[in-house]
Amino acid sequence: MDRSKKNLPETKSQLHPRNKHRDRYNFEALCKDYPALAPFVIRNKYNSESINFFDPQAVKALNSALLKHFYSIQYWDIPDGYLCPPIPGRADYIHTLADLLRDNETNFADTNIKCLDIGVGANCIYPIIGYKEYGWAFVGSDIDKQAINSARQIIDRNPDLKDHIEIRLQTNPGSIFNGIINQDEKFQFTICNPPFHSSAGEARKGTLRKLSNLKGTKTRKAKLNFGGQNNELWCEGGEKLFVRKMIEESVQFANSCVWFTTLVSKETNLPGIYNTLKKVKAKQIKTLNMGQGNKKSRIVAWSFQ
Repeated sequence: MDRSKKNLPETKSQLHPRNKHRDRYNFEALCKDYPALAPFVIRNKYNSESINFFDPQAVKALNSALLKHFYSIQYWDIPDGYLCPPIPGRADYIHTLADLLRDNETNFADTNIKCLDIGVGANCIYPIIGYKEYGWAFVGSDIDKQAINSARQIIDRNPDLKDHIEIRLQTNPGSIFNGIINQDEKFQFTICNPPFHSSAGEARKGTLRKLSNLKGTKTRKAKLNFGGQNNELWCEGGEKLFVRKMIEESVQFANSCVWFTTLVSKETNLPGIYNTLKKVKAKQIKTLNMGQGNKKSRIVAWSFQ
């Protein structure tokens, strides 16, 4: 492949300053570390190296390469059809939480920090990045047994993760923290990327919009290039109801966790979220904005301490 100097990385200034993925992907370096990526590398219309982001196998190969190159993950895989998340955005969440700890006079490099990832998924991305970047310990929970098995396999095949990441099955799909947080267990924060949509139909419409934006044309047949099972993409009541339930349940664990946090994709859901937080008498409420390309998202954090 011809890799000219004119295609050297460019800065993505909207990502967090500590995010390793602020530059354009260096496919030469990625392919060197992960040769299985090479067959998927193509020239885009700007004559820059890229991949076909509509090809699930290409996206998975890119993630494997990024995890190996930047985080020394020797094995990473997910079952077909499961969510293959964009790593730069996941890294931004972790770095933004590190700033939250620092702003509250906590050393974000303290290896005694413990985090709970609600909905860890088959990919286990948040715990991997959190441990590799800051040395944090993680508990990851999920209601999906296959996702749990996949996450455990990733940990088992990367021995340095074993003593730092624990995966727990949530046996009650109606609960979030109950059945996961043990008595007298303490966390510095929880993280969550909740299901955005309220139905399979709404999730499909969202995929169609994403594909249309990427291609610049309308399309009728959507292919989930990042995958996603039903519980990963939608739940009854969507993001709004899921986050409300999380807030209400967090009251029971006010002394178990310093900061509860969640991504909020839809800005229109914020007023209802703030109203619920006021009702449960959260002592601190923060909204942490993140920018990733054309997409803007935010983290809502609350504390009873």
